[in-house]
Amino acid sequence: TERDATGWSKNKLREVLVGLAVEGEAGRCEISEVKQLEGEASCSSRKGKLIFFYEWNLRLGWKGTVKESGEKHKGSVEIPNLSEENEVDDTEINVSKKKGEGDVLKDLMRTEGTTKVREALRDYLKALKTEFTLGMILPTKATAGRELAAEQKLSGNTGQDSVAPQSSDTVGVKIPTVKILMRETFNSPADELYSIFTTKELVQKFSKCPAVVEAAKGGKLRMFDGCVSGEYAELVPSQRIVLKWRCRSWPDEHYATVALNFKDMAAQTELQLECKGVPLSNEDSTRQWWKQRYFEEIRSLLQQSQDNTE
Repeated sequence: TERDATGWSKNKLREVLVGLAVEGEAGRCEISEVKQLEGEASCSSRKGKLIFFYEWNLRLGWKGTVKESGEKHKGSVEIPNLSEENEVDDTEINVSKKKGEGDVLKDLMRTEGTTKVREALRDYLKALKTEFTLGMILPTKATAGRELAAEQKLSGNTGQDSVAPQSSDTVGVKIPTVKILMRETFNSPADELYSIFTTKELVQKFSKCPAVVEAAKGGKLRMFDGCVSGEYAELVPSQRIVLKWRCRSWPDEHYATVALNFKDMAAQTELQLECKGVPLSNEDSTRQWWKQRYFEEIRSLLQQSQDNTE
């Protein structure tokens, strides 16, 4: 299988680069815009391995303010060849500035600014290899046979973050699946945490993408630019949500069943996640998806809300 990652990559590169700021004795600079973004990216799965191709030519705009004088200056950052042929540390990054004074800002961008830009490019590549590819590796016939044999040997352990084999009610080809259990504690009452999973505006805030959220039995759910979709199967306000849930690149029509149980503990809430029917080959990537794209982002949203209240 092969997936075009060009459109996704353009959004992700803008997300990780625009607003990136550095501050030093000289003053403060930030990447203000992406002026040019040319290239393409794709990912293919061959014999259970993922192969990446990406080639980008970027031109970014930066603006800065000199600390002592308050003067404002602008410039550009050119990245002529971000590709899989070069390590990010070896990728050429050129900083320029419009004529006039303010070279102290150019020096700040050349040193700390370039370091920050490289970090952002690494974040893009990490997301390309985890977030974008979620569910792309499917078991071959040989590995599926081995996984099924291993599945029969495993005993069901229900400890925190444990995995118990789970037979799946699939349509068409039967694939080996697992059950993922996770527990997370949030500094939020249960009703507030529940609303973050059922209110469109809040879902869009923590996922940083447009979303479809029809929080009623049989209502549709679509998040992360369609990477995740499903429907609400059960809703008990402030207590429990059950979803039919799938990643776009899982086998067609294959859904996991996700149960979210909210346990109120005064000012905190323990969220218990049970995800049944995850394709065995996608266990790690699915766990990572919930940890990074749901739980960590929800924590950030709650922290922002608390900071604003204070």
